[in-house]
Amino acid sequence: MSAIARESLLSLEDYARQRAEFRARVIEHKKRRALRVGDSVTLIFEDELTIRYQIQEMLRVERIFEEAGIEDELDAYNPLVPDGSNWKATMLIEYADPLERKHWLARLIGVEDRVWVRVAGHDAVFAIADEDLERENGEKTSSVHFLRFELEPAMIAALGAGAALAVGIDHPACRVAVDPVPEVIRSSLCGDLHA
Repeated sequence: MSAIARESLLSLEDYARQRAEFRARVIEHKKRRALRVGDSVTLIFEDELTIRYQIQEMLRVERIFEEAGIEDELDAYNPLVPDGSNWKATMLIEYADPLERKHWLARLIGVEDRVWVRVAGHDAVFAIADEDLERENGEKTSSVHFLRFELEPAMIAALGAGAALAVGIDHPACRVAVDPVPEVIRSSLCGDLHA
């Protein structure tokens, strides 16, 4: 996948006309890219469409129409588009109760570095987390992290040949796995990769 180019974005007026249809398409698309890992973590694997939607929404909400502002949004969001050898995901740590959330975010410090993907027959690949900025401190982790999983060519080839995929977390306070990842999600993620 390539970066989203300025000229491919809709103007605010065009986006307003197409927003409902575009939003519905993205919501349906995300169903094939969201993976619940355990009781409280969701990974949303980003791609060109999900990031395009984020950019268009930010431009709309902030009413950004000047070139410098649009370029700033592209610079902020384009690094979240996978480049053919990796997956990029937004990790959401979700607890509805504020006290429970506070408790768990304190216990889960470092969890973002312990999320892994594993292609059958290969070693696990741990996430490279939060490359844009640090999202935790000595007291707690953030409820949102951005992850990148770099895959070796042999892993990409194995996935293309039908190898199973597993995703999990190996943290002292949270050890969970989805093994195997449902085929509809595995297939969607394989579309991000170049053999």
